[in-house]
Amino acid sequence: MLVVKRPRERWGSYFRENWLPQLRRGGVTVQVLSVYVDHKLYAESALRETLRMIEAAHVIAEQNSDQVRLCTTRAEVDAAQHSGRIALLLAIEGCGPLAPDLALLGQVHRLGVRMVSLVHMGRNAFADASDEPASNAGLSALGVEALREIEALGMLFDISHLNERGVDDVLELSTQPVIASHSAAHALRPHHRNLTDAQLRAVSAAGGVVCVNYMASFVAMRNATVADLADQVDHVTAIAGIDHVGIGPDFVAEVFAEIAPATVGPGFDDFDPIETIAGLEGPAGLPLLEAELRRRGWAEESIGKFNGANVLRLIAQVCG
Repeated sequence: MLVVKRPRERWGSYFRENWLPQLRRGGVTVQVLSVYVDHKLYAESALRETLRMIEAAHVIAEQNSDQVRLCTTRAEVDAAQHSGRIALLLAIEGCGPLAPDLALLGQVHRLGVRMVSLVHMGRNAFADASDEPASNAGLSALGVEALREIEALGMLFDISHLNERGVDDVLELSTQPVIASHSAAHALRPHHRNLTDAQLRAVSAAGGVVCVNYMASFVAMRNATVADLADQVDHVTAIAGIDHVGIGPDFVAEVFAEIAPATVGPGFDDFDPIETIAGLEGPAGLPLLEAELRRRGWAEESIGKFNGANVLRLIAQVCG
């Protein structure tokens, strides 16, 4: 999102200068690039912005081909990692710009998108997001059709940001494992963006993965610490199982600070998008959580599953 606000000739260099150093310091070998358009822009311009972001991802990969590779399969991810490059995966976070034409899902798949969530914030033609507090609506009829199409195309279906009823609808209707790409445990931090224990169990039972969100406001009510985050990871692991937990940092403070403060609506009034956990302001701090998990007795095999092995298994199963 921040990349496309720069001149096109700066897309690749902006990524190299601002994100590559952090990713390398954090030991990141696979990074999701999320395509997100503010729901207030939903109109013709939203589809245009979506396509610009997808193009930016391809430009980043082309202009930094010595460091990264845009991947669509597990084999491509493995090849990137083997060559010392960071694997980039394209995701769409909110399908409002594509509505109501489901054929556009096929188009973005051709362009390399391999993970899709129907909604981000607010309401669109597919579903309601979790910040629609008065709504008990789940997936719309179009949303159910989209779920089927996403599965048929071989893309991961992301339940993060759906409201509670929408999550339950997906877990009931889906025929393949789903991912919660950046969600935490409601039991430890009651917030509509977090998943209940029943939902954690359902994702696990279907073979999916819950990736724990690192955003401070979703980890704890106030002044979240690395220990609080480790508590979240421990809880999700205890409920869903070690084979169904993953890393889902959601480092977006820079996005909110620079261009999108207005995207936080009334449903997020106890949420501070700028607040971060000390030391975890960006991917360079990722080893801090690993150290805390080791201190708590986590085995290296379990840390490896959390740090990406579980998600890579899911990519292989769903995307090929």
